[in-house]
Amino acid sequence: MTFPSPEGATPAMAQWFALKAEHPDALLFFRMGDFYELFFNDAEAAASALDISLTARGTHGGEPIPMCGVPVHAAQAYLARLIRRGFRVSVAEQTEAPRKGRAAAKAPLRRAVVRLITPGTLTEDELLEAGRQNLLACIVCPTGRQGGDPGLAWIDISTGLFETASVPAHDMHDLLGRLDPAEILCADDVDLGDFADRRTPVLLPASTDAARQRMAEAFGVASLDAFGTFTDAEAMAAAAAIDYIRRSQAGQLPRLSYPRPGNAQDVLGLDPATRASLDLLRSRDGTTEHTLFAAVARTVTAAGSRMLADWIAAPLTDPATIARRQAGWTWLLDKPDLRDGLRASLRAAPDMARALGRLSLGRGQPRDAVAIRLALDVAREIRTILNQREDLPPILALAAGHLDRAHDLQDLLARALAENPPARMDDGGTIAAGYDAELDSHRELRDGSRRVIAALQQEYAEHFGIPNLKIRHHAQLGYVIEVPAAAATRLRGNAELIMRQGTASASRFSTERLVALDQKIAQAAENATLRERHLFTQVVRQILDEPALPDMAAALAGIDIAQSCAVLAGGGTWCCPQVGDDTAFVIHAGRHPVVEAALPRNARFTPNDCDLEPDHRVMLLTGPNMAGKSTFLRQVALAIILAQAGLPVAAQDMRLGVVDRLFSRVGAADDLARGRSTFMVEMTETAAILNQAGPRSLVVVDEIGRGTSTLDGLAIAWAVLETLHSTLRCRAIFATHFHELAELANSMPRLSPHTMSVREWKGQVIFQHEVVPGCARRSWGVHVARLAGVPDAVVRRAGRLLSMLEKERGRQAPPLPLFEQAAPAPDADPVPEPAPTVPPAIMEMLEGLDPDALTPRTALEMLYHLKKLMKA
Repeated sequence: MTFPSPEGATPAMAQWFALKAEHPDALLFFRMGDFYELFFNDAEAAASALDISLTARGTHGGEPIPMCGVPVHAAQAYLARLIRRGFRVSVAEQTEAPRKGRAAAKAPLRRAVVRLITPGTLTEDELLEAGRQNLLACIVCPTGRQGGDPGLAWIDISTGLFETASVPAHDMHDLLGRLDPAEILCADDVDLGDFADRRTPVLLPASTDAARQRMAEAFGVASLDAFGTFTDAEAMAAAAAIDYIRRSQAGQLPRLSYPRPGNAQDVLGLDPATRASLDLLRSRDGTTEHTLFAAVARTVTAAGSRMLADWIAAPLTDPATIARRQAGWTWLLDKPDLRDGLRASLRAAPDMARALGRLSLGRGQPRDAVAIRLALDVAREIRTILNQREDLPPILALAAGHLDRAHDLQDLLARALAENPPARMDDGGTIAAGYDAELDSHRELRDGSRRVIAALQQEYAEHFGIPNLKIRHHAQLGYVIEVPAAAATRLRGNAELIMRQGTASASRFSTERLVALDQKIAQAAENATLRERHLFTQVVRQILDEPALPDMAAALAGIDIAQSCAVLAGGGTWCCPQVGDDTAFVIHAGRHPVVEAALPRNARFTPNDCDLEPDHRVMLLTGPNMAGKSTFLRQVALAIILAQAGLPVAAQDMRLGVVDRLFSRVGAADDLARGRSTFMVEMTETAAILNQAGPRSLVVVDEIGRGTSTLDGLAIAWAVLETLHSTLRCRAIFATHFHELAELANSMPRLSPHTMSVREWKGQVIFQHEVVPGCARRSWGVHVARLAGVPDAVVRRAGRLLSMLEKERGRQAPPLPLFEQAAPAPDADPVPEPAPTVPPAIMEMLEGLDPDALTPRTALEMLYHLKKLMKA
């Protein structure tokens, strides 16, 4: 954006120009009384984004100044809309009280930018999703002599989460897909792929030593090594993120957990294309409906929902850790009363982590302190429930231990905070009566004066003979006597009264006695307000000084996940999978949890088995569209996500050897904005799979090669299938319409052909949604066209053309084994000799046969003819 020169600006607008220069790329919310006002291009952009009126205020350089504004009390709603539209907003507040008299006209009130609001630095509940992390990420890519892998740091200032990682450049997009940060600090030359619109330029520390020193100072330790081993790039990224947060919060730093270096090897590899294909946390339309998270979440707290989302986004690869997670919820399976008790208590648990975040930034309100008190009460209840059992699994025992802390703080908050405090500190009544004697005395004087005012009003009404005389408080005039205009003439000559204000309907007077009483009341109210603020600040300091609270918040979230999984699996149709270090892979009666959740209540999902054991680790899946191939592919992939996240799986039972990387390419999509066709996107994603998959990976792909000509596509599909089977030697499900590929089972010993079961009855196709051994011989595309509502004339014509083309292809196209056979890899499984081919004459004859139309005699004659052709 460009703005006019500040030359010739009025004092107020000169102040606006100066504050705007601090963050020129952000909209400036300029506080003027009860409104935040925006000017020039800021006003035009905000008025369009918020659909509010654009007006003008004064002139600058001879031209009207565009202006729009939003009320301070409703600012959060407008800020949320601007942030969602991708804007950044700096907030300039008045830092001195309004002046009275001549001083008010001499110079504008002092103002300062107190906060920069960006997508990655939100703390208010109104701007955040309760069940979703809001991450600020920073990426530093070493250059020149430094070399090494990129370093990443990510922070959620609303909860205090702070982690780092060092990953190879080719894995960086996978990590970004897992984190899904709201804002990414990085240089302009860093390739962010699909996250490019979340980039914010970053200022890096002068050196790695400076970065490490800055981090150590931020956490009050002598060396960053106190928290683990960080690469130089990680330290630079972490320090840059801390600096950015400080600038956005006007020098303040929220309460953050100690930085924790991560290990990407402990997490299942999922590239962005796979995440998008599987709809883990968000569907392709950007909502959370019809996602894996929505299908499995039975959590009752916001913190539990965030932790569950994190588990789904980052499944594990360590069987021991997975087993510890499973032990927590399986222990609750046969204890419905205990589970229900935990669930009932957790429902009352507020979001402790986010309340702590606001309090640490000085942005907390009484409700945040009360949230801590209520969370501590819930922690005690749950601790009591769990203490009734002696056989707690380790994960629940550890959580219960964290809940038995901060007793002194709980007692303090019970005594200090009112039972039902107001929403805002300015409204008073946050500190409980009886907690502080000085505050109680100020309140007694302030509140007792109301009775004095009521008595004085009665006295004046009788003294002046005006029954409807009132004593009211006026913002500018203080306490005044107010009488109707008709009665005012009787009082204007009275020496006791001082005329203060007259209107068409009423007149206001004062007396020396009333002025003195007004000053006394105002002083008592001001003293009570100041004392209450001081006490609340002390309480907040006590809260922030308690080190146990973050661990307690995490413990409550973990217990919430345990009960959620137990509720989910309690119906008996979900299982606890066996996860080991081998290459096992068997699912019995597996289901797609998202599709099943979306079915009508009386509908039943057809379960299917999946067996990818080592001796048949590659499944070739054929069958028509609409038969359920894509559903089957995705449900297998989702079963792996759930199993390695330590969650229940929608199946009768499952045995799994840990998968290190999961690849899912199901469904066609283009990327026209980048000039990539559907086929180009397909080949790009296929290339990523072939370049990254290994023996412990699982690949599920659908319709490789369908975006080009038949022979090109068949050749590509064949080559890819060969590579998965014989070179990468991974577990895979390869769905295709190229039925000819089933013949490769003769040359690929680990290939297991399967198909989707289809029945034809009275001219209608019935999709049974069952995966069975064998290979489809037809695509049933014409039948699917009929189901889709294609006009009958078109369907009939397509059927005739299909018959003609199939006959023509039978005469001209060579059978699959005549294609050139690729050389096997040196360590590949032995490849048998190609099977003998069928003579073209026999193929032509068989293509023209209609078995249902043959009489017994004709069928016998055909057999003799076939035998004769075989001898020819």
